[in-house]
Amino acid sequence: MRIPWQKSDSEGGSTAIELPKEPAGPKGSAKKNAGASRESAGPRAQGDAPLPKGYTPPKGRPTPKRHEQEIKRGVVRDPNALTPAQQAQRNKELKKSMSPQEWKDYKKRQREQRREATREAQARMDAGDERYMLDRDKGEVRAFVRDWVDSRRFINNWVMPAALVILVLTFAVSYATPQVANAISLISLAFMITIIAEALIIGRGANRAVTQKFPGSGETGFALGMYAFSRATQPRRWRTPKPRVAAGKKVN
Repeated sequence: MRIPWQKSDSEGGSTAIELPKEPAGPKGSAKKNAGASRESAGPRAQGDAPLPKGYTPPKGRPTPKRHEQEIKRGVVRDPNALTPAQQAQRNKELKKSMSPQEWKDYKKRQREQRREATREAQARMDAGDERYMLDRDKGEVRAFVRDWVDSRRFINNWVMPAALVILVLTFAVSYATPQVANAISLISLAFMITIIAEALIIGRGANRAVTQKFPGSGETGFALGMYAFSRATQPRRWRTPKPRVAAGKKVN
């Protein structure tokens, strides 16, 4: 279709704009060449340019499941050492062969066994068995930091009960006189400043102690300071693993 003001070829040439054409070649060759260039550029970019912070190279294998990792460490929660999928299949088969009352009794025994296994795992974790401990708690450096914190008394040891008391007082005096409400606010602010200042002291002290005890360990820094601070904010009875040293005892 020709636009009225557009000249035809016979009237003096065409005003159409010619776009640059791709080089001739087999059908689909341009896409293949682009894909090949991206694939070839990937390894060179990784080898020549520095990798970004936090880069994790592909493992080439699926991530191992928690059940498999626990069995490798010697932790067997199920006496039959069945995976969750195998246990589900077994329950499905047993349910078909049982009466409703037998199935109910069987599920009750299963719940009791799981609770007993959980209590056993918690007891092992409290005792310091590294097979049952979290990764953040493993190692002699973290054990030393726990002993270092447990042997000292901090204001942060009372942060949870103090926060609860301040919260209750805040709601209790919400309708009280402004003077009382202002006093509670000032006390809360002073307590928060004290907690933050002592957190810095705990972090620096724990890092200094680890540097002296384990020179060149490489585990010092912000993460270790936060680990010591989080341990200090927990009431002594709630800490896991349980404290091994008494408060006031010197830890070297």
